[in-house]
Amino acid sequence: MAEDSIDPQQQRGTGGAVPSSSSSSSASDVTPTRGASAGSAGSAAFSSSTISGAGASDPINASKATIRRQLRKRLSELSEPQRHAKSVTACSLIAASPEFAAARVVMLYLPMPLEVDTTSLALKCWQAGKTVAVPKVSWDQRRMLPVEITSLTSGIATPASGPGAPEPASGNPVPANLIDLVIVPGLGFSPTGYRIGRGMGFYDRFLAQADFIGVSCGLAFDEQVVETLPVLDHDIPLSMLATDRGIRRFASHVIEQKSC
Repeated sequence: MAEDSIDPQQQRGTGGAVPSSSSSSSASDVTPTRGASAGSAGSAAFSSSTISGAGASDPINASKATIRRQLRKRLSELSEPQRHAKSVTACSLIAASPEFAAARVVMLYLPMPLEVDTTSLALKCWQAGKTVAVPKVSWDQRRMLPVEITSLTSGIATPASGPGAPEPASGNPVPANLIDLVIVPGLGFSPTGYRIGRGMGFYDRFLAQADFIGVSCGLAFDEQVVETLPVLDHDIPLSMLATDRGIRRFASHVIEQKSC
């Protein structure tokens, strides 16, 4: 599976690389390296023995539950200053990418407390004259509706139902076929372009729409990159993944999606 890895200095790295991380290393001096071990201090790798022992009745869902629990713990261990600095770095890498430069309409997410903060990326969108949309969840239809926003504060609220993600109270809907770049959150991401979310499937359903022909970019802290993830038929791979340590591109996924 073709993959293009780029470090924060925009140097081309080895395809399929798993970047190592260290709290003492800055994002600008790390080049992705191949073959990080499951027990390394870098990407959040989980051993197959831990996953396979999670439950016998439904091993896939049991393993996903185990991974989600471990990732939530890992995210909770990041300090607020760490999350802020890593968020700014990851968003800056996206803003410097050709995919961002070519996009006229960008769909972001409004972050929950432990997620990568997209504030700086939204501001860069508006500074560049781009349209910004964010998801508004329709619980009746079990899908996300992209809605245009022009502010990160005015008209934004956290619904009483749902996982606690902020969303606009109202706004102009944005058709999926007009969205050039979607920034996708998640709890964990694999080095091959797959993700594990919170189990509700909203992004998988959105990205699977025939109308959406844009680029999907996962956004995460490097601590959220795991060695492997369980993959089901309905799981939609991403076009690219941005973390505070660099950008990975998954060209084969884009080719497969556009040829369908």
